[in-house]
Amino acid sequence: MASSKEYLEFILGQLSELEEITYRAMMGEFIIYYRGKIVGGIYDDRLLVKPVKAAISYMPTAPYELPYEGAKQMLLVDEVDNKNFLAGLFNAMYEELPAPKSKKKK
Repeated sequence: MASSKEYLEFILGQLSELEEITYRAMMGEFIIYYRGKIVGGIYDDRLLVKPVKAAISYMPTAPYELPYEGAKQMLLVDEVDNKNFLAGLFNAMYEELPAPKSKKKK
């Protein structure tokens, strides 16, 4: 099941306090970037984030879920209605997220 554009717009609105939030559509889902780094994505109208230590401490009871078959487990963000919570989560995670891979020139 693909994610809806409406849910994407809702999540982007909830993240509007943060600068440099971007997304990329990929196979019916959406990858979410914060200041150039992949934080997570929207899969089946669920916000999932990478399970870095900061995210695990910020949401100690968050369940692990698969974004899609064959993928690594990610953390489900339940508190999508709380803008301050989401901003705090993304800021806490930022330093631990891997730097974007450089694209090889042809």
